[in-house]
Amino acid sequence: MMFCTLHPGNGCKNIKGFSLQVLKGRWFMMFASFMMMLVSGASYMFSLYSREIKFALGYDQSTLNLLSFFMDLGSHIGILSGLINEVTPPWVALSMGGVFNFFGYFMIWLAVTKKIANPQLWHMCLYIFIGGNAHCFTNTVVLVTSVKNFPGIRGIVIGIAEGYLTLSAIIFTQLYYAFFENDSKSMILLMAWLPTATALIFLPVIKNHRSIQQPNDSKVFHRLIYLILVLAGFLMIIIVVQKIFNFTQTEYYVTSTVMIHLLTLPLTVVIVEEYKVWKSKQDHINCENPPSPTDVAATTTTKSNQVKYEQAPHAEQAPRKGVSCLQNILRPPERGEDHTILQAIFSLDMVILFLATICGFGSNLTVVNNLSQIAKSLGYPAHTITTFISLMAVWIFLGKIAQGVVSEFMITKLKTPRPLMLTILLVLSCIGHLLIAFNVPNALYIASIVIGFCFGAIWPILFSIISELFGLKHYSTLYNVGTLAVPIGSYLFNVMVVGYLYDKEARKQMKALGLERKPGEELNCNGGECYKLSFIIITVVCLLGALVSFILALRTKKFYKTDIYKKFNEESRTAEIESVVPQQE
Repeated sequence: MMFCTLHPGNGCKNIKGFSLQVLKGRWFMMFASFMMMLVSGASYMFSLYSREIKFALGYDQSTLNLLSFFMDLGSHIGILSGLINEVTPPWVALSMGGVFNFFGYFMIWLAVTKKIANPQLWHMCLYIFIGGNAHCFTNTVVLVTSVKNFPGIRGIVIGIAEGYLTLSAIIFTQLYYAFFENDSKSMILLMAWLPTATALIFLPVIKNHRSIQQPNDSKVFHRLIYLILVLAGFLMIIIVVQKIFNFTQTEYYVTSTVMIHLLTLPLTVVIVEEYKVWKSKQDHINCENPPSPTDVAATTTTKSNQVKYEQAPHAEQAPRKGVSCLQNILRPPERGEDHTILQAIFSLDMVILFLATICGFGSNLTVVNNLSQIAKSLGYPAHTITTFISLMAVWIFLGKIAQGVVSEFMITKLKTPRPLMLTILLVLSCIGHLLIAFNVPNALYIASIVIGFCFGAIWPILFSIISELFGLKHYSTLYNVGTLAVPIGSYLFNVMVVGYLYDKEARKQMKALGLERKPGEELNCNGGECYKLSFIIITVVCLLGALVSFILALRTKKFYKTDIYKKFNEESRTAEIESVVPQQE
């Protein structure tokens, strides 16, 4: 093996070349993606500024809940962002997301600070919907671009990106206490400009690189997982300490400074990996070792195969003569090949997956959204409610991170269908629902952990299954089709089941006490009966979702027995050879 020495006179040129390598590389693209996800969690922080909106605009609780609904609606309806990302480069959708974010939250800030006349309610609903919808644009661009750049380890990639998004609420909270001292109006302004500024800064580096899959890519992502776990561990310790002691603003400054340093640690991994790529290129440039005829022949053959592969999908997707549009939709290609949007939406696999995720998201999100009220109704002390919420946040994060590593191992090594993992998570969720339904003493701690972990893990699994079964060509849109299960499931279980039965039991209790409800008075229910029937129903539905996802696992068993990442590995080998072998005329 020959080691090449760089010419000492080319120092400035080498530094410039290496800097460009870092900024244009796919690893820095991943770091930029993580940073954008970290500041894209505004839709998770409604409780931080909702009180300011309530008092400034004179809203009652029902009106505030209506605003919360429109925020959730905006943050989960991403079809527009998906379609735009289908036909434009990533920077277009990312720019639109930045504009939407700034407009939505800046208008809310203007209203709260009385810099404009009090807007009508539908104006505020529109503003918060637009601000929440900006999250869809960022999420779509980051996840789709990352998966296309690292298709062979997509489960890990999605898990880490979603993990950073989960931590964003905690990070914003720390910055809030450090720099604004409970000034939630300034917090709204921060939410308006920081995500937009971050998107504009990293706009040039978010792009689809040619997939040059390397054997050590998974090891690099494991290092990134270690770093995000260190960050999460630090944040959890700080949260506990802050609950025990009253922190001054100076102490918040110190902890926030440490937090920011931990946020930048992945940059060291990025620099190391890009240096390896740059050094390899320099070695081939400076070494006087022309490519052998064997290498050239291999490159030519691989290029030829790649051309065939690239042409095949287009020919396969072209409408056949004598076949109507409807017949073409109902005759999709093999699993793993690129489906059209309508072929994927109307496929039986997508219908089964959608039903399973409605059950999974709807049941678990109901617990996430009602955890504090559940704890209050079941008689838990007030000071423990924040503990439940913190536990839930931690385990949602760990669920997203853990599933990436575990599911990729089970797919590549054990050839286990990924839908089977969804089945396991839904069955585990039932344990948490039953603990709530029968009000087992002190079991809400366990339930919050189990449901939080399962809810976190379902997200990356859903996104991975869609990319694996229906291809990456229209992943931007199909990924957002999958997220529609969230508002549907939330409405069915949170409003139609839990909300209705909770209010019914509360009225029954008031009637038993001989009390009459005053107009506008909040309904409160106490005792195990408040949620018993609701969560028995939710458990049954969750088991039904597990059965449905198990059917999908059986249907896709043969597909997952194959090497589902084979074509991406072949493309990577082609690109790797081309990067070191000069073009032959």
